[in-house]
Amino acid sequence: MTVFDALHDMGDPVGAAAHILKTLNPDGTLMLVEPLAGDSLKDNLNPVGRIYYAFSTNICVPASLNQEVGAALGAQAGEKRLSEVLHEAGFTRVRRAADTPFNMIIEARP
Repeated sequence: MTVFDALHDMGDPVGAAAHILKTLNPDGTLMLVEPLAGDSLKDNLNPVGRIYYAFSTNICVPASLNQEVGAALGAQAGEKRLSEVLHEAGFTRVRRAADTPFNMIIEARP
């Protein structure tokens, strides 16, 4: 299963990830592509991070808050927070598989 630039916008990212986990084969993989963000504010004070904070404030957070649960991860959900979401959903193996200047690719397995 692959999710491109969407989990952080979902009102219930844990619920969505848990549903994905239920649909995977036991040896399946979730490939999660999300905006590259650090885990702290200081890690995101760079040109790309500033743009992502603007997107997050105007698009990502309001979209999530408008849905049931309203987790509001935003475009600056770092690897640590995304990993917590995936673990809470039931994935046991989560790692950053790759990144670019704009995105991180996270591999999650049952």
